[in-house]
This record gives sequence, C-alpha cells and structure tokens, in this order.
Amino acid sequence: MSILVDETTTFIVQGITGREAVNLTRECLDYGKGAKVVGGVTPGRLGREVHGVPVFDTVAQAVAHHGQPIDGSVVTVPPAFTKDAVFEAIENGIKIIVIVTERIPRRDVAQMVELANLRGARIIGPNCLGIIVPDVIKMGGIGGPAKDAAKSYKKGSIGVISRSGGMTTEMSSTLSAAGLGISTAVSIGGDAIIGQTYAELMPLFEADEETEGIVIYTEPGGRMEAELARWVTENNSRLPIVAFMAGRFMDEMPGMSFGHAGTIVEGKEDTATEKIARLAEAGITVAEEISEIPEIMKAKLAERSVSA
Repeated sequence: MSILVDETTTFIVQGITGREAVNLTRECLDYGKGAKVVGGVTPGRLGREVHGVPVFDTVAQAVAHHGQPIDGSVVTVPPAFTKDAVFEAIENGIKIIVIVTERIPRRDVAQMVELANLRGARIIGPNCLGIIVPDVIKMGGIGGPAKDAAKSYKKGSIGVISRSGGMTTEMSSTLSAAGLGISTAVSIGGDAIIGQTYAELMPLFEADEETEGIVIYTEPGGRMEAELARWVTENNSRLPIVAFMAGRFMDEMPGMSFGHAGTIVEGKEDTATEKIARLAEAGITVAEEISEIPEIMKAKLAERSVSA
C-alpha cells in the first residue's frame, strides 16, 4: 500500500516544455514501475511531444485525449501563472496537485488551497519536490534522477513528511541505510501557506497498513506542529513519530529570518523550544541529529511491539 499515489496513478505535467519540467518528466518516467504521465500542458504547444508524452494547450484537452479522469498534475509553470494552472486542473477533476513552483504570492496560494478544499482535491506544496513511493512511482522532482532516487529510497515501513525537499531525501536515505526503509515520502513545501500539512496527511498514513512509523522534518515558524500534536493526542495514533527540528539557533536570534518562507517566528509559540516541548507532550521524540533518527525509531517500534 501507499498514500496519495500508487502504480495506477495517472498524471500530467503543466508547463511540460520548460527546461526543468522536461528533466522532471524524464525522471518520473524512468523511476520504479514507470509513472503514467499521460500528457503535458503548455499553451501554444499543442501537438508536440516530450519524451513521448503528448503536449496539449489545455488540461481539458489532455483529459479528453486520455478518455477518462486523470488523477494528478505536477505544476511547474511560473509563479504569475500558477494559480490559473491549478484552478484549471481542479476544475477538470484532478485531485492530487503537486506544485513545484516557488515564490507564488500568498494570496494566490490561499485561493488555490481554498478551491482545492471545496472540490475535494489535495495540493502538495507549493515550493516542494513532490511524492515518492519507493520502487513504484514518483510524482515530482523528489529524489532527482531515477538511479539516484533508487539509492536513497528503499521500500520499507516508515512514512516521511518534510518541509524541506532536500531533507526529505536526506532523512529517507538515512532510514533506508539503517534497514527501515520508506512506505511513502511527501515533501510538503516550506512556504508559510501550503496545501497539505502534517496533521492532514496523518490520517492517510494511519490507514496505511504498511506504515509503522512517521519521521518529520520541521522548522521554527507556523502552527503545523501544534496541529500535529493535537491530532496525535486526540486520535490516539498508533504510529510512533520521530521529528528533527532545524533552526534551533533562531531562538537566540529574535527577528532573524532563515531558510524557508515558513520560518517566520511570530511569537513564543512559534519558537523551536516551544515546538519541541509541545511535540514531546504528544509523545513525539525530537532527535538532536538526523543520524539518531533510525535508532530512536527502532526503539519506539520495539516498545510498541512489546506493549501491543
């Protein structure tokens, strides 16, 4: 099993003729069992092909050509046009939208997320690398070229959720090297406003029989950790969770901005110290170093097994 995507998932790439999108499409096609990229969209490029994938002017044309609903889209268009692209995807029945584009105006992101919620769609990102199910499918640039992704993401039982694309791979590689492996990894994006948060993805991992634990990468700023802690407590989650908190130094440097747009500390509740304490109250262990994560997770899994 997996969450969000599997070997049957079909998707398109919006902005497919751009340089980065051409490479991303190749990576997805080459990985695992071979992603079902059924079309690409770039206005004015109807009739072209990218690595054998047909290009259309509109999402509606891509859906009509496919002959049935399309599950997902990877959006790579420039920030000024991202909202229109995402609206077009949602209005044509696409339910999983990975937004790679960064520097999108917050108002546009808020409107995209609101429409997705109204239409029952899920947005991953923006400013993210996407989703990967080891040996099966990757949707987005996560893990890089297929041969590299295959090294970092080994099939296993740990779900990964990360605000950083690079750290998604770093943590997954560490877990894979330790023999735990990954069930599904999701790069959720580092912006202040994103589609799916930790708490919104937890029910999917909770329902996945192959997932036995969760590792998250987080940073100061925002309220997502508080939401996660609340969800875990209220739902008595079966999944042990280990977190890594970057940017702890920010607590000693008030007003300092760092890294992702989401790391804006607006008050005491947003600090690393407060977040670590809140996660601990919910039974979530925060590792001092990424290298410690596998052993902490193994101990939690063993403890859970004994108490079961």
